[in-house]
Amino acid sequence: MNDIEIAPSILAADFGYLMRDIKAVEGCCEYLHIDVMDGHYVNNISFGIPVIESIRKYTDIKFYTHLMITEPEKYIKAFADAGSDNITFHIECTDDPDRLIKEIESYGLTAGIAVHPDTPVEKVFPYIGKVAIILIMTVYPGFGGQGYLESSDERIRKLKKAIDDAGADTVISVDGGVSGSTIGKIYDAGARLFVAGSAVFHSDDPAKAVEDLKKCCT
Repeated sequence: MNDIEIAPSILAADFGYLMRDIKAVEGCCEYLHIDVMDGHYVNNISFGIPVIESIRKYTDIKFYTHLMITEPEKYIKAFADAGSDNITFHIECTDDPDRLIKEIESYGLTAGIAVHPDTPVEKVFPYIGKVAIILIMTVYPGFGGQGYLESSDERIRKLKKAIDDAGADTVISVDGGVSGSTIGKIYDAGARLFVAGSAVFHSDDPAKAVEDLKKCCT
C-alpha cells in the first residue's frame, strides 16, 4: 500500500450509472469501498451480494467490503465468493473476532476490523497485527454525507501509538467526513487509508477529486 490511499465509497455514487462512476476512479485508486448495511446494526439498508457480484465482472479494482451487519459470520463466504478482496467487520457485531479473521483469511482475503464512534478504541487493540486494516468510524455509521467527528483525532492518535508500540504494519483507515478540509489533520493523526464518498462522487471530476485529497496530505 502507498503512504496515502483513497478508497472511494460507492454509497455516494449514482446507482443509475454505477459502473461509469467506478470507471472514473479506477486508474487513481487501489481500493473501492463498499458499505453493506442491513437495517439492523445500522438504520439504513444499502446493497448486498448481487451488486458486488455484478460490478466485479467489470473492474479489477480491489473491493474493500465494509460489513455494517449483525451476525457477519453467516455471510463471510458469500461476500468472498462475490469478489471481495478485503472484508472488514464491526467489533460490536461478533463474539469471536479471531474466528472471523481466520475465516476471512482462509478465502485468501485480507481482514479488517471496524469500531463504532461510541466504542472505546482500545477494544480493537488486541487485533493489532492480526488484521490488515483497522477502520475507525469518524461519523455514526448508516448514512453518507455526515460531518467528521472531531473526537476522532485522539482515537486515531491512540491507535497509531499502539500500532507503533507493537511494531505492527496494520493500516489505520477512516470512514466519514473525509474532505479537503479534514484529511490533512486525519493524516497527521496517523490514518493512511481514507474512505471518501461525497468528496469524490459528488464532484464534477471524481479522479481529480481523489488526487486533490491526496495532495492535502503532503
